[in-house]
Parts: sequence; structure tokens; C-alpha cells
Amino acid sequence: MATTYIYRTAGTPTSSKKFTISAWIKIGNIGTEQHIFGAFDDTSNRTHFVLTDTGQLDFIVKVSGSNIARLKTTRVLRDPSAWYHVMGVLDTTQSTNTDRIKLYINGDQVLSPNNGFASETYPSQDAVAEAQGTHDIGAYNNGGSRALFFDGSLAHLHFTDGYAYAASTFGETNSTSGIWVPKFAPSVTYGNNGFFLKFENSG
Repeated sequence: MATTYIYRTAGTPTSSKKFTISAWIKIGNIGTEQHIFGAFDDTSNRTHFVLTDTGQLDFIVKVSGSNIARLKTTRVLRDPSAWYHVMGVLDTTQSTNTDRIKLYINGDQVLSPNNGFASETYPSQDAVAEAQGTHDIGAYNNGGSRALFFDGSLAHLHFTDGYAYAASTFGETNSTSGIWVPKFAPSVTYGNNGFFLKFENSG
């Protein structure tokens, strides 16, 4: 069972209304809840980007302990031999509620009802979502203790603070193979609390 994670303390966000999480994941253990990325502060404001125990992708934004935004897929990711590109995007400035939170898998936006969600909650316009505090990668922060570790491989994890991007910013379809592949140097702005982690070596 994996127990490895990394974390950092974030500062004042560029925006509390917009951010993007993009990561390539390879599942090592099927059947346990695993956290890819999370943000936690002391006032019960949290962001969770989770692979559930059944393989669903679950993107949750909480303010004062209550869900203000959530998309949980019906589709499940359960192939341990495959790399998946998963993305969660929040932009509460959008006028249309379904544009304020989005999920992408391998370049395709997950939509309802075409692909479907097991759970969907859309934030109000200009809702403030404090994706700051402690940023944890590969674990769930339960007020200082960590659990629900990601048991697999991560690569090219991006967090953009204050900027909402589409999947085409971080990946593209290979013209020969037809496979969705990463863009190794995407043109993005990371903001005050953003980062890009390649995970190409132990450093």
C-alpha cells in the first residue's frame, strides 16, 4: 500500500474563483479510494480530486464544509495498464452553470447526460472557492494527518491558480496513432499558487 505524498503551503491565490488541475495517472491498486490532489485550510474549505474505490473520478469543492461544486462520473477507470489524462476545471465567473465546473478524461469533456454523472452540483456564479491552504498531492489531508494515498503513478501534474483551461492545452491526439498524448511544454500561466510537476525523477 502506498503512503507517499508531497505537500506545500499555498499563499494568497491569484483568484478564488478559477483553477485547473491536470494530471496523467496510472492506477496501481484498484478498489480503494485514492486522492490525486487536494487543497485544505483550517476553515473547512477543501478541494478534492479523487479516484473512488469503484474507479469513478470525483471532483469536489467545499466551502465551510458544504459542497458548492461537484462532478462525479458514471464512467469508471479500472485499467491498470493504461495512462489516463484527467482534468478538473473550476471557473465560477461563467454565466452558464454547467460551464463553471468541468471534468475531462483523455481529452474529452464528460457531459451529462451523454456520458453521465453519478453526482453533479454546479456552483453559483462568482462563488468563492478557496483552493489554498495546504496543497497535497497523492493524499487526503484530514486536518494534518494524511490518508487515502494515491497508489499508482503520476506524471505531468499541473495546477493553475486563477486560470481555467481546456484539455487541448495539455494534450493532443497523435496524428499517427490516434492516441491522446501530453504536450510536454504547454503554454499556461500558473498564478501565485500554481505549479508543474513532471515526476520524471526522484527529485
